[in-house]
Amino acid sequence: MAIGNMSSKKDYYEVIGVAKGATQEEIKKSFRKRARELHPDNKDSGDEKAFKELAEAYEVLSDAQKRSAYDRYGHDGVKSAGRRFDDVDFGQFQGFGMDDILEALFGQGARGGGFGGGFGRQAGPQQGSHLKYDLQIDFLEAVFGCEKKLEISALDDCTSCLGTGAAPGSNVSTCGTCNGQGQVKELVNMLFVQTYQITTCPQCRGKGKKVDKPCRDCRGEGLTRKKKEFTLPVPAGIADGSRMRVGGHGDKGPIGGPFGDLFVVIHVKPHKDFVRDGNTIHVKQNVSFAMAALGGELLVPTVEGSKVMKIPSGIQTGTQLVMKDLGVPPLQGQGRRGDQIVHVHVQTPTKLSAEEKELFKTLAKITGESLTVEAEKETIENRDSSEKKAKKDTEKSADAEPNSKSKSKGKKKAGATDEEAKEDSILDKIVDAFRPKSSD
Repeated sequence: MAIGNMSSKKDYYEVIGVAKGATQEEIKKSFRKRARELHPDNKDSGDEKAFKELAEAYEVLSDAQKRSAYDRYGHDGVKSAGRRFDDVDFGQFQGFGMDDILEALFGQGARGGGFGGGFGRQAGPQQGSHLKYDLQIDFLEAVFGCEKKLEISALDDCTSCLGTGAAPGSNVSTCGTCNGQGQVKELVNMLFVQTYQITTCPQCRGKGKKVDKPCRDCRGEGLTRKKKEFTLPVPAGIADGSRMRVGGHGDKGPIGGPFGDLFVVIHVKPHKDFVRDGNTIHVKQNVSFAMAALGGELLVPTVEGSKVMKIPSGIQTGTQLVMKDLGVPPLQGQGRRGDQIVHVHVQTPTKLSAEEKELFKTLAKITGESLTVEAEKETIENRDSSEKKAKKDTEKSADAEPNSKSKSKGKKKAGATDEEAKEDSILDKIVDAFRPKSSD
């Protein structure tokens, strides 16, 4: 059983150089361009390894059914469906044109406008289709793992005919067209080389046998869809969107082919308290005024139940406290367990008793905090009134003194402060410095 979303192979669309939503014509055009660049006969940019990767990608994306499986399941979806080119000897194609080489590798589809049957493609028994199953689990089940009973509907050998496709008592004979091989060979002349194009037998559809009376239950296919139940172990630490591959639980392959695989996509339900980020769990914790000011201990919810956490005195809203090793366990035991981050929120009380109100008023009085705007306004008005009265007294005293510059020069004004007298003295000096001088 495999778990994950990634493969070590390069993305086939990236290899060919097209977007995922590209049309078949765009795929073919880009493939032909890159094939010319990467073919080993090209002395400037030839790369045999890259050419084989390109051929493998085109083998899948040029076939609608294989492309659909690749889009849904990635490389796992076409693991046994695509043809590998590691053992292809490109030396045999020296001197041939690119169209001839592509036709030999992929059939008429590489030269013309279609994507028909290819050269050397397998006939006979084929692997069954892969299936997809969406499984929803709870948050804590994803954290600690669980076991789930699944019920799927998959193709399997018909119970009535045991997979033969023949009705009871029916005559089963060897197909005369393919001699029981399930495939036929067609001789193809390619310049100076003769080769064979192998296709599925049109008479028996690859079965190699001819049935007089087809089975009624499966209509001669040999396969019917059946319900199957099994238990799936879900590992601890699995994340939302993860994909589990269960081998051999897909559809049975035609003509006695092997079963495909089942891909289980995990969907984790949100939790009312916890939020997961990787292996870290986040939780919000309300703290009272008294606890925030004095500090203390609280019972904080965790995935393992409530745990005691110390609250330092003077804590503020937005403070984050870490509870070590109370997050999500590592998937398949690789790495350390995550932590839990507690986001503190100092809670303001909405209802106070008479006694609580008096206590808060006493606290405000001790700290010198004014609780009403009127008291503060009265203080400002009293201060302004005192300043106005002092200003009037100063003006009266100044009027009572002589106002002559000659008498006041170098002397302190009545009612003026030392600083004001100093500023007046400096001003007099500036005036004298810029006063026009009389000529002798």
